[in-house]
Amino acid sequence: MTILSLLAGLVLLCVGGEILVRGAVRSARAFRVSPLLIGLTVVGFGTSTPELATSVIAATEGSPGIAVGNVVGSNIANILLILGISALIAPLAVKPAAFHRDGAVLAASTFACLLAVVAGFLSSLIGGVLVALLVAYVAWAYIKERSPHDGGRETHEHTAENAAPPPRTRLALSIGLTIGGIAGTILGARLLVSAAIELATGMGISQTVIGLTVVAVGTSLPELVVCVIAALRGHGDVCLGNIIGSNIYNVFGILGLTAIIHPIAVPAEIAALDIWVLVGATLLLMVFLRTSWRLNRIEGGVFVAAYAAYLGYLASVA
Repeated sequence: MTILSLLAGLVLLCVGGEILVRGAVRSARAFRVSPLLIGLTVVGFGTSTPELATSVIAATEGSPGIAVGNVVGSNIANILLILGISALIAPLAVKPAAFHRDGAVLAASTFACLLAVVAGFLSSLIGGVLVALLVAYVAWAYIKERSPHDGGRETHEHTAENAAPPPRTRLALSIGLTIGGIAGTILGARLLVSAAIELATGMGISQTVIGLTVVAVGTSLPELVVCVIAALRGHGDVCLGNIIGSNIYNVFGILGLTAIIHPIAVPAEIAALDIWVLVGATLLLMVFLRTSWRLNRIEGGVFVAAYAAYLGYLASVA
């Protein structure tokens, strides 16, 4: 029953997240929101909803290992697993102008995550600062990308188009999809967190390990779907933009909102190992992209191998 609940939670998270994004994008289009703003905000927030619901529910139910491990583990999986798989499908090119801006914010968000984890406790004040940084980033990016010559404009417009085609349904149905997606995501998160706690207890391993692996990969599945589709369509910039944006949202938005709603203590094992894996993965991504402005298949293979080694180590010490 635990495994069935776990699988049901993952399915509801994926389906609910997908429906939520499609409904929200179509509703935004109906209200004449620009494709640029849709790609920058609606899709970014939508694909991060599974992480938000899972971390908030885990924090309120007294499972900080799952709450924090979900964010750190999702960001690790986003870079090493999802970008690795996507690069194996097709090399991912990045525009230098977009990289200089979003890459700098990615580095800053990862450093902020490092400081928060090493501090050992996420208070409401820290959460408020993280959310304020996210608002500032979105506003800054939108202002810059309103210029038709900005490197990131086309990327976020492609992101909006990939998320959902132009609406052919009524606004009421689009809003209904959005509400249904939210409900499915929340229900899926509850099932996933409950099953993860039972699984950790039954197997005699820490909830943090489950949060870093099963929960993190499960909540990252929407990003995997978006990136694989983008890679198959030859939109490598969308794939990279989605992952970089997701990691920024996860730290500033998910970790920040979770701490505001319910302050949490950071498990010591995350500060000892996993946050450093995230820092290393982020630095490696930036080095790979900066050397040739693309992520090739060999580098994608390195990422996937590194993620397999990381999972192997967690399994060996679990």
